[in-house]
Amino acid sequence: MKIIMLGAPGAGKGTQAKMIAEKYHVPHISTGDIFRANIKNGTELGMEAKKYMDQGLLVPDELTVRILLDRVAQDDCANGYVLDGFPRTIPQAQVLDDELAKLGEKIDYAINVDVPDENIVNRMSGRRACIKCGATYHIAHVPPKKEGVCDVCGSELVLRDDDKPETVLNRLKVYHDQTQPLIDFYTAKGVLKTVDGTKDMQDVFQAVTDILG
Repeated sequence: MKIIMLGAPGAGKGTQAKMIAEKYHVPHISTGDIFRANIKNGTELGMEAKKYMDQGLLVPDELTVRILLDRVAQDDCANGYVLDGFPRTIPQAQVLDDELAKLGEKIDYAINVDVPDENIVNRMSGRRACIKCGATYHIAHVPPKKEGVCDVCGSELVLRDDDKPETVLNRLKVYHDQTQPLIDFYTAKGVLKTVDGTKDMQDVFQAVTDILG
């Protein structure tokens, strides 16, 4: 079962991808996680990706495709996978389709987690991250015990640059310009399914499992 998660930044597709991976025993492959690991380790690829991510821009196709194809060729992907954050553009989707076709494979479902922009800005501007251990909170939904202080290590909590409203709005603009066409692309292939991402997380997941069976 090969699944692609679509949805704007902050729509909750990553959370749903993890839940799908756990239930169906397939790996959750997030390009964001791969990029962050490279950034943390100070690799050349990571530093290059960071330049784009800090500005709320998409990492170029050639960087992303190279990482992703290596990842899905690994043994743990034999029974399928959930792709989160890839493809983001039509060229990426076409490369993925072409590479899978060479293997006699294809994407089974593209699940679009639909959330209005206004909801996303409110969600993301409420997020806070620990500067030391990386633990994350939300001032409305998952607040720390003490305002501005991490429950885990006691360090300061900050609003990350990529969660600031102006960056979020830029990311949403980039998403609508470059990624929205994927919805049409996968609709034409007959594999697109849309769920209402404004609902409770478990209700969204129920809608997803209804689709996947």
